[in-house]
Amino acid sequence: MIYVPALSKKSETFNIWMKVDNSVFKKVVKHLAKLQYPHLAVTSGNDLGKVIELIYHFTIYYEDHLGEITINISVDLPKSKPEIESICDIIPGALVTEREKMEFLGVNIKGIPDDRRLFVPDDIPKDIYPWRRDEKGPEKLYKNLHEVKK
Repeated sequence: MIYVPALSKKSETFNIWMKVDNSVFKKVVKHLAKLQYPHLAVTSGNDLGKVIELIYHFTIYYEDHLGEITINISVDLPKSKPEIESICDIIPGALVTEREKMEFLGVNIKGIPDDRRLFVPDDIPKDIYPWRRDEKGPEKLYKNLHEVKK
């Protein structure tokens, strides 16, 4: 006899998306941590032209089967001064994802406990950021072979 488990009913999921000003971002994360210790999955980063957008992807109530809620907090940083406070003092696991945003997007993470390079090789100049789409991007590091004169 073959046992086939019954399929469970699909549960409704909840996703909260919010955009906050940089000046209150850390307060929002502190408040979230008081409600229930959040799990930070990753921080996404995008070069949107005039600003760098960071999206912190959190999950709360993850210990409740099919009861978790995702909270995505977006912050726009002006390219003229792309900086944000570290949340490592609230969520120590944020260190790796914050270092990634420093190296790939050129974001200054104020108060980060370890700002050494982790992802980008040392031979890439410190003012070049692989995910940027402007003059600080990687364009000057590679050659377009189709443009080489014969």
